[in-house]
Amino acid sequence: MLLTSGQISMAISSSVVFIFTSLLFLSGYVLQQQTVRSLQATIKPQPVAPPPPSPVLAKHFGTPPGHSFYDKYLARNRPKGGWAKVAYVQLLRDHLHVCNALMLFAMLEEQESMAQRVIMYPKEWDKRVEGQRALDPQVETSKRLLREAAKRYKVMLQPVEPILKVGDGESVFPLTGLLSLSAYNRIIYLPPSGLVLDTSGLDHLFTLPMETNMLGISAGSEEESTTPSVVLLSPSKEAFRLTMESLPSKNYDEDAFLSKIPLLADLQEDQVHVVAKTSSLRFEDDAFDAAAFLESTSYIHISDLDMLGPEYNSPREMIAAHRPEKPQPREAWQAVYEKYRQQRMDVCGLDLEPAPRQARDTSDVKEQQT
Repeated sequence: MLLTSGQISMAISSSVVFIFTSLLFLSGYVLQQQTVRSLQATIKPQPVAPPPPSPVLAKHFGTPPGHSFYDKYLARNRPKGGWAKVAYVQLLRDHLHVCNALMLFAMLEEQESMAQRVIMYPKEWDKRVEGQRALDPQVETSKRLLREAAKRYKVMLQPVEPILKVGDGESVFPLTGLLSLSAYNRIIYLPPSGLVLDTSGLDHLFTLPMETNMLGISAGSEEESTTPSVVLLSPSKEAFRLTMESLPSKNYDEDAFLSKIPLLADLQEDQVHVVAKTSSLRFEDDAFDAAAFLESTSYIHISDLDMLGPEYNSPREMIAAHRPEKPQPREAWQAVYEKYRQQRMDVCGLDLEPAPRQARDTSDVKEQQT
């Protein structure tokens, strides 16, 4: 039986309609299932997350737990006026201590201290002698390190002019000049040289009550002189004026001035290891624990009587004569000097300075006598 042209057209039209109707049905079914799943997910109750812990700084002086935003901004014991009103300030007088300042600020940046950072240095370092083709190597190195401090560690650089004469007639900018930085409520100055291990303990010193404009914290033992290893200052124009008027117009002796700064009477039980001094390690007993000391101390003032500073490659005879005798204190002492040497290389790209000839000659004489 032959189909007519009309029947063929009808069959084709019916097939097309059936195919498109089926596709429309399937697409509608898929959309319907997606909508149903979305509604089920919306209606289903979600578990309630526990509230975050209260942002409070830890009572100890280690690294505070939790996110740094809460620890630094929302902690209850913030410094007066906030972190924008407190600063670590390093006052440089010679090129030897520029790297020490850079090491301090590198650690502050690494551990996210929110205090401001300032380096004050002699303005003459910025001057070029007329006719001089190249800078002195020491000046060139200092300027490189200062640029690094500003670029990498957010340090404000402030050149200063000398205003007093020291005992040898050299003009200097005295430590009391820090009181002129009245933009800050509190300043911490760390006399060189030293090693920062944990900035949270130092940051807490910004919150200590002060009844005077200058307050020192001594890390030395009772057997030593009580010059401060950390100096806290509360700047103001009036305090700067009165202090400057009380200083001699010439022959300013900063060591003598430091010895007259009032010392903090006592630290709380959980603050006793905030500051330490290498010279005190020789007085420690057998109960001393080197690992615990290095773990719990925030800042170590590296200073040993008749010993070259940690910037120098001291003769072996000098090291043997000044390091503690007991094993654990000696281990801590050697670890501090070695860590300082390694940080000096890592941060500043500088090796230790050669020992002055006089120190080498003295060591040679002692070695021959023994």
